[in-house]
Amino acid sequence: MLSTLGPDGSARLREAPERLREVSAEVEAMGVKVLHQFALLGQWDFLNILEAPDATTIAKVATTLAARGTLKTTTLQAIEIDELIAALEADE
Repeated sequence: MLSTLGPDGSARLREAPERLREVSAEVEAMGVKVLHQFALLGQWDFLNILEAPDATTIAKVATTLAARGTLKTTTLQAIEIDELIAALEADE
């Protein structure tokens, strides 16, 4: 999940940097495992590598976070290379 903070989100982070860990705990309480987190320089502010049981669960997380009005997210579903190769070979 890529995210960009809005003005309110940036102000909140500046006032309380620990908020990053609090949000991670909230995400995990919604059934999603936070595997890695990175702060980015450029178009996006953060990259979070998440593991969810299904697309609906991650959609709930993204919607819940975005509804706060402090950030915008883009979620990308990743497929491990070995899984892709197996799927492609199964079609042969």
